[in-house]
Amino acid sequence: MRQIVLDTETTGLDPNRGHRIIEIACLEMVNRRLTGRHLHKYLNPEREIDFGAQQVHGITLDFLADKPKFADIADEFLEFINGAELVIHNAPFDLGFLNAELRRLDRVPVETLCNGVTDTLKLAKEMHPGKRNSLDALCERYEIDNSSRTLHGALLDTELLAEVFLAMTRGQNSLMIEPDAAPRPQLDANGQIRQRKPLLVRRADTDEVAEHERILAAIDKESKGACVWLAADAGQPPGNKA
Repeated sequence: MRQIVLDTETTGLDPNRGHRIIEIACLEMVNRRLTGRHLHKYLNPEREIDFGAQQVHGITLDFLADKPKFADIADEFLEFINGAELVIHNAPFDLGFLNAELRRLDRVPVETLCNGVTDTLKLAKEMHPGKRNSLDALCERYEIDNSSRTLHGALLDTELLAEVFLAMTRGQNSLMIEPDAAPRPQLDANGQIRQRKPLLVRRADTDEVAEHERILAAIDKESKGACVWLAADAGQPPGNKA
């Protein structure tokens, strides 16, 4: 099964008002494993970027001035996704922009080339009704490190979404290409290896230790000396009081 995890960044919120795609990223998974193949492009939108959108992704028009236009990468993009299932967070948004770009080129809609679309936002709402289901919220819920996500970026977001999708669908938790291979390093938008923050270990304070011991003593009393945790601490089998 071939799947493409996809994300875009745009000049604004509405393709029907002429807003355009300025970044697109696709990661390939086969049988729920990342293959290492990806497509990542910054695009010249040939128009201004809304201030609000720029605050979200931090991409400027000056940065995009020498980048290709969507028409220049359309064939490469369509070939990359052809026949695959797409995995997108809030799929109507990205599909709306992609199909608007394709209409300008008299090309067929994305849905006619791919093998279905999974909207992880819709899936998350069904699994966690009434809860926040943004990508950041899902990373927190599934204990996925998103500390490098200070701004939205299509490449980073596809990497995080791939991990979220696997966790949500209860598949493998590892994103290794082969079981015995080293994990693929996580890269930022400039291709640099992202450094993860060290794991924070929070030790119990004096009050918490005392409360823990009080509860164990109560359990030991109720069980007539059969509290396994107290016995383990003492190095004795349960019920064997020295």
